[in-house]
Amino acid sequence: MSTTSNANEEGRTVPTTINPKLISWASDIDPGTIRQAEKTARLPIVEGHVALMPDAHVGLGATVGSVIPTNGAVIPAAVGVDIGCGMIAAELDLTAAQLPDSLDPLLGRIARAVPAGVGQGHADVSRAADRFLTTHRPATELTGKLAMKAAKQFGSLGSGNHFFELCLDERDHVWVVLHSGSRGIGNQLAQMHIGRARGLAKAMELRLEDRDLAYFLEGTEPFQAYIADMGWAQDYARANRDQMMDRAMREVLAFVGTGREVQRINCHHNFTQREEHGGRWLWITRKGAIKADVDDLGVIPGSMGTRSYIVRGKGSAESWTSCSHGAGRRHSRTAAKKLYDADDLAEAMAGKVWQADQAAKLVDEIPAAYKDIDQVMADQADLVDVLHELHQVLNYKGT
Repeated sequence: MSTTSNANEEGRTVPTTINPKLISWASDIDPGTIRQAEKTARLPIVEGHVALMPDAHVGLGATVGSVIPTNGAVIPAAVGVDIGCGMIAAELDLTAAQLPDSLDPLLGRIARAVPAGVGQGHADVSRAADRFLTTHRPATELTGKLAMKAAKQFGSLGSGNHFFELCLDERDHVWVVLHSGSRGIGNQLAQMHIGRARGLAKAMELRLEDRDLAYFLEGTEPFQAYIADMGWAQDYARANRDQMMDRAMREVLAFVGTGREVQRINCHHNFTQREEHGGRWLWITRKGAIKADVDDLGVIPGSMGTRSYIVRGKGSAESWTSCSHGAGRRHSRTAAKKLYDADDLAEAMAGKVWQADQAAKLVDEIPAAYKDIDQVMADQADLVDVLHELHQVLNYKGT
């Protein structure tokens, strides 16, 4: 692991210019991540520099925790296979003192309201899913199994680092936080377009350093089809989070017996969109990064057992008005399972309500497998202001 300093003599956070095409806010970053980001930065379609966020780590094709500005083209693998994945957080008008003494029964209620796990979804298609799919249609026609998957997984969590949390902020105010994306349908649409981009790159004899950096050129049919499907998947992901939050909120308020929602923040961290920067219109792809323009509100989660943050963007031009999407992995899932066991995870989760009976299946999500969220936040003090620091009291994940 390579660690580089990114603070000046006055202690103010400053980015590190690795080369004119690559700027990093990460004080803790390994050489492999930098090498991968350099491949992206050398693409002829990249306009300006690639920005690495403090949580940057190696991903598929493009680096997780990178912001990629492109001119007249988009890279499907840079958006990733979980199109529109992101965070949603809702503040309640409740304090810790109003919560029941035991939160254990709430865990089961949330598990029933919000299905989680690989391939999991609702047994029956909900009215909300039907309304969304009737009014929103992608470029690729959804038929048969694809249509059923999109319908049944609407309002479900998924697995891996996707989660539900009940949290308390520095004032002891209660928050509900969720992390999820476009589920199986987003993945299948992404894989289809990534494969198509690879095929076109091969046919055009593009000299790519990584085949997953294959791109679509603006004005072509493949570009238009991808943008349409990607936009649809982003809308699906956002609506999916809202649906889960609605269901979870009903359970939380019914369990407590009082309260109401005060505010809700819903933001993507795997997406691309056309934006104006310095008088230029560019496609800004945020792979594991959130938009942090002036006054943009965002949610930056740590790992399970640590802290999450509600932030307000500062509009940094150098970061393409972006910030990190979380803590960022230090160890791969395979490595984490070799380094840690269920007892280690149980120790890290002491004092919290969680799925302790499934600890062995959740070891790869242990906090030690991630970077230090406090250092990540310190590294991006010039990108965001912290509004609230959230400490989880209940955590629910898919296995």
